[in-house]
Amino acid sequence: MPDFSSFPRALAERTKIARFGEVPVLMCHPDWRSTCPWVLWLHGRTVSKEIDSGRYLRLIRAGIAVCAMDLPGHGDRFNIDLQHPRRTLDLLALTTRDIDVVTRVLGGAEYNSLFDADRGAIGGMSAGGMATLRRLCEPHEFLSCVIESSTGWLEGLYVPGDDAAALTKAPWAVSQDLTRVRELDPMGHLAAFKPVPMLVLHSEADAIVPWAGMRRFTEALREHYRHSGADASLVERVTWPSTGAPQEHAGFGRAANDAKNALVAFYTKTLNAQPLPEAF
Repeated sequence: MPDFSSFPRALAERTKIARFGEVPVLMCHPDWRSTCPWVLWLHGRTVSKEIDSGRYLRLIRAGIAVCAMDLPGHGDRFNIDLQHPRRTLDLLALTTRDIDVVTRVLGGAEYNSLFDADRGAIGGMSAGGMATLRRLCEPHEFLSCVIESSTGWLEGLYVPGDDAAALTKAPWAVSQDLTRVRELDPMGHLAAFKPVPMLVLHSEADAIVPWAGMRRFTEALREHYRHSGADASLVERVTWPSTGAPQEHAGFGRAANDAKNALVAFYTKTLNAQPLPEAF
């Protein structure tokens, strides 16, 4: 049986665990009798789908359901090898595939009356954000996304060049095959990126995924939006010089409340969500 003892009671009462094929998921729903907009959320490397229950509680209180999935090798499908930095590219490739597994099940007969097929969004933190951005470079139906402490420029992360703005390599970023990096790098696939509202949250002092790389990616993405006839301001950025979080990467420290409020407000706006009449 799932253990939700660490969850706030209002969240635990509205949470279910399931497995979609090989993918373990945690689903939180404001009201399991009605249809709601929803967010597919992807956690970072070395943690699990249960992390940050406060995020999920805020979302369901705003009338937004959540489906959080365990990344390959994490949580209920633990495999320590897939959590090693040398396997990050494998992790990203497998995760982009799993996103399609989850969305296909949510759109099927069992769940389509609960998760509105026309009002779905996606988001992720760190490695989950990288996989999210790569998946958005292919055809999809998501209305918006939130990216936390992540990057869409893998080459800048793994193979920094001489350009000072490109020197963003993180200490954990082990050597990777350049061809494979480019295959999975969102930056190299922007021509197929459908413009959708995006909120980027990042600490400028992040020691794990440096802000310089994500800043460069968002600038390129805004340029792509302009060339596509879309409004570049659809790509919103909220950053903090420092937050006091561990390695300025996990949880946003003293800025955590502001970050969560920004995320919920963004999804509420882009999914046209309404809180349930019955407050909880």
